[in-house]
Amino acid sequence: MWNRLRSWRPDPLIVMIVLAVIIAIFLPARGAFAEGFGLATKIAIGLLFFLYGSRLSPREALDGLKHWRLHLMILAFTFVLFPILGLAMKPLDWILAPGLYMGILYMTLVPSTVQSSVNFTSIAHGNVAGSIVSASASNLLGIVITPVLVMLLMATGGGVKVDGSVFLDISLQLLLPFVLGQLLRRWTLKFAAAKATKNVDRISIAMVVYVAFSEGMVDGIWSRVPVMDIVILCVLSVVLVEFLLRLSGFMARKAGFDRRDQIAIQFCGSKKSLATGLPMAAVIFGSGGAGVIILPLMIFHQIQLMMCAVYAAKWGKEFEERATADAVS
Repeated sequence: MWNRLRSWRPDPLIVMIVLAVIIAIFLPARGAFAEGFGLATKIAIGLLFFLYGSRLSPREALDGLKHWRLHLMILAFTFVLFPILGLAMKPLDWILAPGLYMGILYMTLVPSTVQSSVNFTSIAHGNVAGSIVSASASNLLGIVITPVLVMLLMATGGGVKVDGSVFLDISLQLLLPFVLGQLLRRWTLKFAAAKATKNVDRISIAMVVYVAFSEGMVDGIWSRVPVMDIVILCVLSVVLVEFLLRLSGFMARKAGFDRRDQIAIQFCGSKKSLATGLPMAAVIFGSGGAGVIILPLMIFHQIQLMMCAVYAAKWGKEFEERATADAVS
């Protein structure tokens, strides 16, 4: 046990988020500095999606798209089942602090994760290629689908005001950089794949968190979030991840998918992306306007990483044991 604790290393993204929150609590951005840092955050978000476009191979994407049944099921979980669950949790609006339910609803509307979905699928010996294409497609389609769902499901209540201009903002800050990355991929791939650029996503997320939490501190938002509400969000996230992992596995088996595809469906269909969700929240609601709305997504992201890591290790070990047994026999 002691050796495990000594070898354990916290996720760098979680560490940066925690540091951003701590700094925002004691040194929140104000005045001219807040405006300048907000502009820098937008530039970082644009760079992040430019790198996404440069890294994604068009040929790999086209080859992976042939497995349309796999992708359709994952997208159905991400953009149909999740939002339905979000709407079903409407009674929480009467229990939680103002704005938290809208944050839960927003969390159910964002795309799936890419890196962690692929990593967990690989550890569990699932369909890695399929998870790459599905998760990437989720994020690309999410650039349009998420703002549409926000307008349809969130703009009518909770003080959230969204209009058609969000699509222009999304296009300029997220879609345009991605398209440029694809067009310039021949010259930018080496740079985008460099180890140094791997931290851009973490840095941009930490910047968004810092701006949002700073705005919350200045406006006194966080003082209105009781500790019990944080506990409820944590418990809710655990239940939601467990339910979706089991349901996605059950649905995949009933639909006739093999084990490798089932693993991809479970890990891609049960998660929500902090890397995409926070930048999109900054664009849709404004870096500071995201406020309490981003809190449920941040909590859910950390819970899903911990739970999926346990399942991935377990399923990977079971696969290796079966493979060893088959080889012996």
